[in-house]
Amino acid sequence: MSTLQEKEHPNKAFGWAARDTSGVLSPFKFSRRATGEKDVAFKVLYCGICHSDLNMVKNEWGFSVYPLVPGHEIVGEVTEVGSEVQKFKVGDRVGVGYFVGSCRSCDSCKDDLENYCPKIILTSGAKYHDGTITYGGYSDTMVVDEQFIVRIPENLPLDAAAPLLCAGITVYSPLRYYGLDKPGLHIGVVGLGGLGHVAVKFAKAMGVKVTVISTSPTKKKEALENLGADSFLVSRDHHQLQGASGTLDGIIDTVSAEHPLLPLIGLLKSNGKLVFVGVPEKPLELPIFPLLQGRKMVGGSTTGGMKETQEMIDFAAKHNVKPDIEVVAMEYVNTAMERLLKADVKYRFVIDIGNTLQATS
Repeated sequence: MSTLQEKEHPNKAFGWAARDTSGVLSPFKFSRRATGEKDVAFKVLYCGICHSDLNMVKNEWGFSVYPLVPGHEIVGEVTEVGSEVQKFKVGDRVGVGYFVGSCRSCDSCKDDLENYCPKIILTSGAKYHDGTITYGGYSDTMVVDEQFIVRIPENLPLDAAAPLLCAGITVYSPLRYYGLDKPGLHIGVVGLGGLGHVAVKFAKAMGVKVTVISTSPTKKKEALENLGADSFLVSRDHHQLQGASGTLDGIIDTVSAEHPLLPLIGLLKSNGKLVFVGVPEKPLELPIFPLLQGRKMVGGSTTGGMKETQEMIDFAAKHNVKPDIEVVAMEYVNTAMERLLKADVKYRFVIDIGNTLQATS
């Protein structure tokens, strides 16, 4: 007997979904809408695994809808375009990130900042314009409005491009917006994980001096030799922090765990900026007096608009910025999620959808 998800749209689709808060993923038959006038349909070839996928499948943010097909770092090849599509054709290499829709009329949308639209439609587990629920990239096909698709340059490998659609834009956007992209500036990157390692690579490609700040001394060699950082600070070593006091123009903080902010503020020069892209579960304590003393700024940022995401992808292709990835088969996804929970990956998992999803169907 067919399920509602299989019958609500005309085109059959297949993926892996979580059915409940256990977060365990298993094969799932559903359907995709017919390709509309402004839609692009594409075969999914790779999909990155983001930590927010883990949050969503376990309903840790409280708004997950089951069955839930995760995945918002999606790349593939166009198979069909609608009659009014202008930017893409069959055979093009394309990508989709964190969202697939917005209102297009608010100030954010008009400013090419669809990621801040109050009516943003997430790629997975959100209600679309037609009232149906969106299903993400742990699946064989996608149908997305061309407005929310980016082109992947030929010289950027598709598997490496996938994590850039979330992790990449999440660190690229604040580097640009907060003016931390100028050659000769000195920035800090807190945390050397999925976000942090990409932040180091983008900043270095922009000509910026980079200091990695981590709780783990064992990551020093990796940061300096493999990722190209200029220096390394152990955030629990007060002598090291004291020696670097007032040396940074800005800090990109990628950490999602609870951590003290006072030592980081102390590393900033006057007018320095502390920018958060990680999401700690509990509120952090923000000491105000040290901000006043140096006219320092605290800010935040999340993903980026479509125009900037395309700019980021083009920049990555031009400057050979590629995340360090571990490519896995679809049937390995639950193990990958368990490893991600333990930070046991360098630095992003990418599912080989094109070669391994059908084998499990």
